[in-house]
Amino acid sequence: MLHAMIMAGGGGTRFWPRSRNARPKQFLNFSGERSLLQGTLDRIAPIVPPGRCWVVTGADYIEETAAQLPELSRDRIVGEPCRRDTAPCIALGAALIANSDPDATIIVMPADHLIEPEREFQRAVHAAEQFAEEFPESLFTFGIPPTFPSTGYGYIQRGSKASERNGISLYQVKEFKEKPAAELAEEYVASGNYDWNSGIFVWKAATIWKELEASRPDIAAGVKRIADAWPTANRAAIFAKEYEAMKGASIDYAVMQDAGRAGKVKMLSTPYQWDDVGSWLALERHNPQDAHGNTVQGQHITIDTTGCVISAQAGHLIATIGVHDLVIIQDGNATLVARKSDEARVKEIVDRLKKDQRGEYL
Repeated sequence: MLHAMIMAGGGGTRFWPRSRNARPKQFLNFSGERSLLQGTLDRIAPIVPPGRCWVVTGADYIEETAAQLPELSRDRIVGEPCRRDTAPCIALGAALIANSDPDATIIVMPADHLIEPEREFQRAVHAAEQFAEEFPESLFTFGIPPTFPSTGYGYIQRGSKASERNGISLYQVKEFKEKPAAELAEEYVASGNYDWNSGIFVWKAATIWKELEASRPDIAAGVKRIADAWPTANRAAIFAKEYEAMKGASIDYAVMQDAGRAGKVKMLSTPYQWDDVGSWLALERHNPQDAHGNTVQGQHITIDTTGCVISAQAGHLIATIGVHDLVIIQDGNATLVARKSDEARVKEIVDRLKKDQRGEYL
């Protein structure tokens, strides 16, 4: 039976100042009226009912998650006591799901993606569920055919074709590649043998658990103690103790890269448009531009302004004169102004604020 796990614990630092500690990126709207988190649950709802959906988030975000997802039972919202990256998060989700369904198939989705059309995503999920039955010992990842030579995404090198279902092709994975320099990204795209790594996975709960036990037995052992204590009165104490003692790691480093080289990973080449909403330039990709190429949310007066991304809260006016290719974002007590070419460095501002103990702006 298919279960869904949504990872919603990130901080979204590249979306400062809109994304803050109290309300990170996954709770914000970037296109339409639903937040990224709500959109993620909406997308999987036609396939997986709420009773088989889990959200793993930060302990501080349980209430906001529950408010945004009233259709989800509170016992399906798990609040991590501290951040330990995606491998412990995924291990915990797999263990809790397996407690009630040892033969479960799981789709793992980050909460901060935009995907359209949703029916094509659902077609890919149906195919992945069938692939998991056909190859139960494999791990499956969703690849995105690249539309430009991005230096901000990881890549997956495709091998031979392994199967096809519902018009979705499945390939053996040769290797995962880190975010490349521009020249190498161009080579990847030109070769036609690489897809972007979306970070969406499907696997049998038992299969991912076996790989975690082999590659990171420390994580597996700690998570097993948490899962064993889950039905007991000691849940909170053991959860906090084990998680705080755990050495975090991403699922890519902990499992997927070595498993890929060992021939255990297969990739669906997906048919939908995808964006991981990794920076403020996502507004430009998902919203219309005015006659001067500006993407504007909120009140704006412009004189000789072109190619800018501008966003302000209601009641706040941004006026610009003679500026070009800037990101200008106002939210609450802070305003960001940056060249579009430097927008990936926004997290450096967040790091500086932390270093300077300027918590009122975080």
